[in-house]
Amino acid sequence: MKIYRLLLLAVVFIATSSTGFSQGKTDSVSIFIKQGIELGNQKEYSGAVAKYKAALSLQPENAQANYQMAFVLFSSGRSADAVTYIHNAIKGSTDSKFAAAAYSLQGSIYGNLNRSEESIAAYKNAIAADSSNQRIYYNLGIAYFKAKEYAAAEQQFADALKRDIKDAGSARMYALATFHQNKRTEAILGFCYFLSLEPTGVRSTEAFGNLQNILQGGALKPERGYKAVATPYITYQNGLIVKALSVFKTRKYASQADLLAAQLDAVITKLAAAPRDKHYFWHSLADHFGKVNAAVHMPAFARYISQEALTESARWIATNAPKVASLNTWLAGNHPSI
Repeated sequence: MKIYRLLLLAVVFIATSSTGFSQGKTDSVSIFIKQGIELGNQKEYSGAVAKYKAALSLQPENAQANYQMAFVLFSSGRSADAVTYIHNAIKGSTDSKFAAAAYSLQGSIYGNLNRSEESIAAYKNAIAADSSNQRIYYNLGIAYFKAKEYAAAEQQFADALKRDIKDAGSARMYALATFHQNKRTEAILGFCYFLSLEPTGVRSTEAFGNLQNILQGGALKPERGYKAVATPYITYQNGLIVKALSVFKTRKYASQADLLAAQLDAVITKLAAAPRDKHYFWHSLADHFGKVNAAVHMPAFARYISQEALTESARWIATNAPKVASLNTWLAGNHPSI
């Protein structure tokens, strides 16, 4: 399973006149670009490339034609060939939204070429051009994640969630970035939040497995080339989790879902009582799940997020429609306050 995927920004093609070119030539370029986009959407990449070449033969500096050429080359696995075209698109851009999309595509191209520093720089330029676009923060987070700069990745995924709190992909990657740093508090909350947004599917099975690993006291095997930094604050946080879960070593429960509900209740209660000298993103998630707990939804929530992995939870979901509906209504109307 691929851990992550990039989210490419859509660029709306607008035919405009170009200084220094006849209207007839400009119209021809617009037609070629539109035809290229249509072919690219059908994955007929060689045909699309031919159309963009025709457009660029008439207007070599046309930003749209250069962007679309770079995009179709990137999409067809020819990232190295796309570099010059995306550079020309950026050089010719006059609109901030277009510039953001072009820089973001440049970041994706460099990422495919394993040029991580240039990829990160490109995404930062994209954010400078359009700081409101959630997808760019997500893509920058992916670039940092691939470079094993997990702390920086964590921040970008948090920033992405601040702009779209219901984005499951950003929630999942936030959890993974913190898990890689052995930040168990953030990882537990992140995986729980992702599973509340996407409780079924392959990604959910993986996320629930990671959540179970943490609740059982496990940690990721250290990666080659990366060493987690155990700061006093992370050590303190992890200590809270260990204390909250220590009582479950000798307790027996009727089902795995009952155990999960009790574990999450204990963790959330412990985190709620911990002092806060400043605000961290995870506080918003902790407060959110504190409200789930207070609303007496935790038993249903535990089964909701484990329905893909646990047969007993799937059976409970199928036979307790009123409780599931009540939980879904609550989740739909309540999100972490950022």
